Amino acid sequence: MAENNRNFKQILNIFYNEEIDEISPEEKLKKSGTIRIEPKILYDKFLGDMKIEFKIGDKKMYKIKNLSEFYTKMLNMEFHRYGEKLQFIHKEEAFVEECRPILNFIMKYAEIIKYANSNSNSNYKYYGKALSETSIIVGNTAIDDLFDTLKGKEVSFQKDYNQSTIKFSEDEPKIQFKLKKVDETNYAIIPNIEIYNVTIIKGKKFKYILDDKNIYRVTPNFENTTLKLLEMFRKNYITEVNLEEKDLNQLFSVIIPRVKDAIIIEDIPKEEIEKYKPKELITKVFLDFDKNDYLIAEVKFSYEGQEFNPLDEKQKLNFPRNIIEETKSLNIFRHTGFMLDVKNLRFILPDDDKIYEFMTQDITYYMQKFDVMVTDNFKTKQIKRPKLGAIGVKVENNLLSINLNQINIDKKELQAIMEKYSLKKKYHRLKDGSFISLQDNKEIDFLDKLVAGMDVDYKQLEEGEIRLPVNRSLYLNQLLKEMKGAEILKNSEYKKITNRLDKEQMEGKTKIPENLNNVLRYYQKIGFKWLKTIDKYKFGGILADDMGLRKNNSNVVSYS
Repeated sequence: MAENNRNFKQILNIFYNEEIDEISPEEKLKKSGTIRIEPKILYDKFLGDMKIEFKIGDKKMYKIKNLSEFYTKMLNMEFHRYGEKLQFIHKEEAFVEECRPILNFIMKYAEIIKYANSNSNSNYKYYGKALSETSIIVGNTAIDDLFDTLKGKEVSFQKDYNQSTIKFSEDEPKIQFKLKKVDETNYAIIPNIEIYNVTIIKGKKFKYILDDKNIYRVTPNFENTTLKLLEMFRKNYITEVNLEEKDLNQLFSVIIPRVKDAIIIEDIPKEEIEKYKPKELITKVFLDFDKNDYLIAEVKFSYEGQEFNPLDEKQKLNFPRNIIEETKSLNIFRHTGFMLDVKNLRFILPDDDKIYEFMTQDITYYMQKFDVMVTDNFKTKQIKRPKLGAIGVKVENNLLSINLNQINIDKKELQAIMEKYSLKKKYHRLKDGSFISLQDNKEIDFLDKLVAGMDVDYKQLEEGEIRLPVNRSLYLNQLLKEMKGAEILKNSEYKKITNRLDKEQMEGKTKIPENLNNVLRYYQKIGFKWLKTIDKYKFGGILADDMGLRKNNSNVVSYS
């Protein structure tokens, strides 16, 4: 009988919901957006457990006793009566807008509870269920989500059965450490709070600090400075750190530069502290190349004129130094690829690839960070870009002559340069130790096409003048057109040939014989005109299979 009654109520709910849905929009508006959600955080300091419960309601608040069931009601938009003062259809629109973020939080974690419990067995706690259905456990991911949801808001908070409120604060925790003078030669670092009165909570992305009134999300800077100090105090069960006057040099050179916002100096005369503070560090770098064309870097650190080699560990220095900044500077050399030359107390870079990268990219960063000085020898090793200068072209005695004598590099190294270019290398290192850049270089590209397209011997390049049959003028003319901005010196005979060729191609004066006009296809007519044009100027030419002109099954048809 009870089962039948339950089924009847299900049918009743279905049709009641449909009836409610048919209410006019105006009527709906009156009944929507009134339900509030009140979260309550419960924290067990002994166990370190945090969980969150919820109440919903309008004039009277009711606890959500089963989050899985609440999730299902929202998913199915069910009508439910909690009590005399609360009954509504479970839709997002039923809740006041400011509570919808926490509603979404509930839905996300209630779904996890529902499906975790549906797959659980009796070995789990909570009466055979994997997770409690009355609250959400605030774990690593949940604390990040909860803070995003409630930041800036105050909520009910229960800690060890004591009731209060807690604010999800976006401010930085007011935690600092004070450096105090104990007596003439002794000092102490003391926190400004009771270190065990706060709790450190680890989220998935952030860390949090919980005190009696706030939960703070700490910034990365706070985490890496103040929080590290706090954790050190707590792990060692100490409430202060004692140090002597002789330790102040290290305090101000190693610790203070890293945590300067975390430690404040109290009741110590400024002039007494100044003698322990390091002055501004200036890093000087002297660049040169050795006899093996390895890049070498000599480094000097300077504090108000007091200069020293940081790689010389035998030096005895009695002034305060900024060890953190010194280490950062030396690490830049290591990250660039420099190795330590122990014998000469300097850095050395022997790898060509890394030297090229340094000369084209890293040196700009070095000049921003350091005082960089270079030798005259270093200046001769700067990155070069090949320049052809003026290119002379002439036709004499039915021969085409190309003059490349104005190229700005040793022509005896052209073959090695061109071979590197064909392998798509970024650079070529010349015999004098300098570099030729092979990237985005129209001059090198011109030479590459000249060599490949005209079957030019590298010996001819070395001699500076190339002599070819005049029929190569067509190809050369096309290459020169791509050399925009370059100075091309042409004699009158070469100009006549190229001008006529350009004119013939533009005007298309060559006529197709009548007996062929209706037989040849379009692309075959182009081939015919091309052959007639080059024949007119006694160039000679061929139509080969790979030109796609269908030459009546003949492998090659010549026209000369």
